[in-house]
Amino acid sequence: MAKEVALSKRIKISQAQQYMILAVLGASLVVGVCLAVTFHFINLIEFNARVIIAKDQAIVAYSDTIKNVGVCKKPKGEVYSQDELKACHPGSIEIEEVPGTLRNKIMNDLAANPSINRVEKSDESECISDEGVAYTYEQLNEKYNAADNEDDMKKATDLIKKCSALRVIPDALPAHENQEALLASLNKIFKVSNWEPEAISPSGSEVNVVENLNSIAVNLSVETDDAEVAYRVLNNMERSIREFDVQSAKIEARGGGLNLAAQATAYWVSPSELLEVQKVVKVDPNEKGTKK
Repeated sequence: MAKEVALSKRIKISQAQQYMILAVLGASLVVGVCLAVTFHFINLIEFNARVIIAKDQAIVAYSDTIKNVGVCKKPKGEVYSQDELKACHPGSIEIEEVPGTLRNKIMNDLAANPSINRVEKSDESECISDEGVAYTYEQLNEKYNAADNEDDMKKATDLIKKCSALRVIPDALPAHENQEALLASLNKIFKVSNWEPEAISPSGSEVNVVENLNSIAVNLSVETDDAEVAYRVLNNMERSIREFDVQSAKIEARGGGLNLAAQATAYWVSPSELLEVQKVVKVDPNEKGTKK
């Protein structure tokens, strides 16, 4: 009888131990699942936070670009709201409304630069006032300020670009290769030097000097009986608003005449483009995710 009682107690203790082990295993499983779910949500929250931060940085960068260029008036807050962007019409914004911007500096400071304005204007009828003289920047600016609609403001802006100091920039450094314009510049230099060339042509191919800056090789040959003519050609090339970089020049006396052979380089710049950066936000913050 005692043995049966002892065996019964042992069975009950063994069952209790089994129940305890199962309870511990169940609790451990629940705790493990809870921890896994907790870590998952923590990672998800961190990832979403990085996405939100990246979006905010992109919005700030776009707003700074718009603000610094002068496309729209400055926003009331740090960034432009959707309503402010919808209400923005670049063609109807006056220069004084975007102070300190690239647009303001170009249209006011650069366009009115007295040194650049000294460069001789071509005989463009649009740049000649009713008095028969070329428009001054003040007169061009008055036309711009007098414009009361977007079309008139665009016409006044185009007139400033064409007739103010801004016209010199594409003449000095064109935004495309345009060999015809290069030959026309050389031909004008020759005419100013009182020398008529038999033929003009660029030589060699386009060469990239640095980023966005390209060059065109030019071979120059002048045969004349007057040494002063060759000197005037080189001097006028040096004074030209467009850069002609003379690498070498060779002068030979032939009979009673003079032969000048020179190698020069003219330049043009590729159009600048706004670089758009795409940022990929990954779950692992240690992985690099920025691409252009």
